[in-house]
Amino acid sequence: MIECMAVAALAWLAAAIAGWMAGGRWPAKLLLLAGLVALLVADIGTLIAQRDLVGRLPFNPVNGATPIRFDGAALWLMLFGGLSALAAVLSNSPLAKGRGWYSGVAISLLGALGVFGVQEGTAFLISWELMSLGGAVMLLAEQADRTSGRGVMFMLGLLEVGSVAIFAAILWLTAATGQTAFSGFALAGWPGFVVALLLLIGFGAKLGLLPFYEWYPGAYASGSGASGAILSGIILNAAYFALVRGLLDWCGQAHAGLAQVVLAVAVVSAILAALYAFQQSDWRRLLAFSSADNAAVAVSLAGAAMLFSVHGDQRLAGMAWVAGLLHMAGHTLAKSGLLLASDAAYRAGRGYELRQSGLARLMPWVTAGAFVAALSLAAVPPTPGFISEWFGFQSLFHGFSLNTLNARIALVLSGAGLALTGAIGVATFVKVIGLGLLGRRAEKSEPGTRAFGVNVVWLGLSLLVLAIGMPWWLSALDQASTARFGSSAADLMRHGWLLVPLSNNFAFISPTKLAIALLAYGALPALLVVALARMRPRRAPVWFGGLAEPASSATTALTFSNALQRYYGFVYRPTVTSLSEHEVSSYFPQKLNFGYSLAPAFGPWLFDPTVQLVRWLGRRLKALQSGHLNFYLFLIGGVLVSVLAIVLAIS
Repeated sequence: MIECMAVAALAWLAAAIAGWMAGGRWPAKLLLLAGLVALLVADIGTLIAQRDLVGRLPFNPVNGATPIRFDGAALWLMLFGGLSALAAVLSNSPLAKGRGWYSGVAISLLGALGVFGVQEGTAFLISWELMSLGGAVMLLAEQADRTSGRGVMFMLGLLEVGSVAIFAAILWLTAATGQTAFSGFALAGWPGFVVALLLLIGFGAKLGLLPFYEWYPGAYASGSGASGAILSGIILNAAYFALVRGLLDWCGQAHAGLAQVVLAVAVVSAILAALYAFQQSDWRRLLAFSSADNAAVAVSLAGAAMLFSVHGDQRLAGMAWVAGLLHMAGHTLAKSGLLLASDAAYRAGRGYELRQSGLARLMPWVTAGAFVAALSLAAVPPTPGFISEWFGFQSLFHGFSLNTLNARIALVLSGAGLALTGAIGVATFVKVIGLGLLGRRAEKSEPGTRAFGVNVVWLGLSLLVLAIGMPWWLSALDQASTARFGSSAADLMRHGWLLVPLSNNFAFISPTKLAIALLAYGALPALLVVALARMRPRRAPVWFGGLAEPASSATTALTFSNALQRYYGFVYRPTVTSLSEHEVSSYFPQKLNFGYSLAPAFGPWLFDPTVQLVRWLGRRLKALQSGHLNFYLFLIGGVLVSVLAIVLAIS
């Protein structure tokens, strides 16, 4: 199967080159699809065989061949990330009018493949940078204007902060262990604690942990839903895999307080991202914040796994770890389905704004797939989102088994925070479906292309297959959980058709039986609809303040979220402006300009002062750009003398 991975890498490398050539769009697309098919074949075959994929990369810029290993967790996350990438490539980007989009996708996939597989520091850093570069190329190939460019550059700036932190962490690990191979990376005590914080910053920059989630809305809104599906799919999965591996494998014996720090950062990030997602009026911006929210929820489960592992309960640690993998799998499929549904709305002439426009009647199959995806992201049974959050809460509820009070309190508070994000998530995706797809049917509208409908539908069906077959899907993680924690938590999380938190005496659910029951109970209303189909319905206007309903009345995104915005006004700090234009008297305005904005949580206090500092330094240091060759030679000579002095002092 390692040969299939090699085929995928070569196909994507060829696609990255072909995407820039004249007439290379179709060859690049076919190469991307061929590589994704090879990736999925390797993933499925290896997960069924319950073993790792091992090989060697024939080159490395530092020390020859690089070891490659795809373990069960990597294969699991790659499988669902590959499915979402397949849907995105098949759907095409509706905004990509020039060259480069397929090249950006190919570069991102190559980088993600390296992050999942390479086992050496230098190759890993190169792969990580390729993911960032590919994402930027992909977004800029769609809308290369000032607004989108600003969002992409903000993304790259924050991701480079994360890259510096990762570089420092790997450099520290290399210096401490004397090797660059991951197999020897391990730090305990306070050094491990510091390195873990660097990893949390570095990988958290791509996962959207605070304060880095603020690049999400600008970057996602500068591109299409297809690009968002890549960013929220295989790239987000790769970042999550890298963070969890670093925390558990490299810093697993760090200070006991590390797990509490991870839990606190993740839960606060999830709450803030969920609150800001609910207020958005654009499909892409809302789903961007939601991606950061779901990634933070998964990171909180990794923090719980660390906490249980430190206290010696490897079975509970394994359950929390598996729950995080399940959460990322369901999130990948569901978020990709909704992002591609937003592209369908755009192609149907509705744009990316969340407004009632009758898309449900215009594109019923797209609506059906999007509805299943929204149910999963809102954690409604029997979807994968519900199953993973149920397992997550069961893990946190088992905090009573720990001996230390601060660990128990940390898990209780984490459970309360995740419950809040879950409640906000339900309201958020009611808003997405109610405003994005429902409402009156607009006139003179053209449906989206068939490809969009097909991809959204099969992603929705994939969610149902994942949920209904979860007792059997869990077997794919048996070997991985056993290898990492010494006990097969994945095997203990199922009992026949039941899903159980290690024991069926504590709690249980059965998504398989629930799906069968829902079909049986659904037969009754279906028969009622058929029986009443011949009756002529009576239509009457809805109550509208005692007045005749205006033809243009509809619930807006701002109206829907106004109550929560007022309740959490201390977080949002909203700004509302209105200005009327009139000629004769202020009592007879001719035009009313209304403005509404939310203050970012970290922008005014963290990012804006940083920008001002850089500009101040630029003004002070511009004297160095004198244009005189002798001055430049003097500077180079000074640097060489300084380096020589440092070397002599050290020796």
